[in-house]
Amino acid sequence: MMITGSRLRQIGWMMTLVICTFAFVALTFRVNAVKSQVRLSERRIISLEQQKRILQTEFETRANQQQLANWNKVEFGYSTPKADQYLENERQLAQLGAARGLNAPSPIRVAHLDGAQNDAFPMMVSPLTGQPIADEASGQAASRETARPSLAERLSRSARLPSTVVAATVGEVRE
Repeated sequence: MMITGSRLRQIGWMMTLVICTFAFVALTFRVNAVKSQVRLSERRIISLEQQKRILQTEFETRANQQQLANWNKVEFGYSTPKADQYLENERQLAQLGAARGLNAPSPIRVAHLDGAQNDAFPMMVSPLTGQPIADEASGQAASRETARPSLAERLSRSARLPSTVVAATVGEVRE
């Protein structure tokens, strides 16, 4: 069979289109591969910059430590701790304790209260009202149940405050 010229041109164009399609796909894959390498390189650069910042900070810190050590030696006479300054266990720490001297104050002791002696202590009193706090709390609960005091009653209650409390409050406001 003989192929005519137009049919041969159609096959040629189809082959050209297929070749161009394959070239386009190959070029797309190559571009994506290069983009991926660029992203990896950017990440590596960022990582190296972070490491560089960390090393710079470490270097500056060590330089400052060296300067402080020099100042401590020259100005203050400080020195670094030696291994023989540390204790190995609690027994060595206890051996460091010495008997109290003649003029030494007595040791501090912690107070302890049994439940039976609880009534021996006075009730806590509110500095504003002068009533025991337990009575005041029960009175507040009863007043909440009955009715809320009017504005005049609340203002008159503040007028009954000692003058030192009012003066302290006014002084705080001025500051």
